Amino acid sequence: MADLNTFYATWTPRLLSVLRIITGFLFIWHGSQKLFGFPPSSQSAEGPMPPIILVAGILEFFGGLLILFGLLTRPVAFLLSGLMAVAYFMAHASAGFLPLQNGGETAVLYCFVFLFLSVAGGGVWSLDRLIWTREN
Repeated sequence: MADLNTFYATWTPRLLSVLRIITGFLFIWHGSQKLFGFPPSSQSAEGPMPPIILVAGILEFFGGLLILFGLLTRPVAFLLSGLMAVAYFMAHASAGFLPLQNGGETAVLYCFVFLFLSVAGGGVWSLDRLIWTREN
């Protein structure tokens, strides 16, 4: 049992970093799609972008970059968790109770992963850890 506890103690902080990196990488593309039209989407609208979508795109792209690198992980993740909660209720909840029915699964999942990261931090492979451990 001690070996298993050692395994968990060694790998939990590392896999926290992997979760953060993959989540940030995936999230960046939502903002990139809104801001730069890449990757192309069948849902792209012609004309000027509504301000709320522009703000969401900025938060998704730059917040995703900060999450990817693990810089300011806790406050950025908390902000992004709120963004995804708002996105769920504004864009999905009115289309049905269950996220499976209303297409909001991704928003809910991002919301709770970011909420977790806002408490857990960026893990051992993050700029936060690199910066803050040097000061101590």
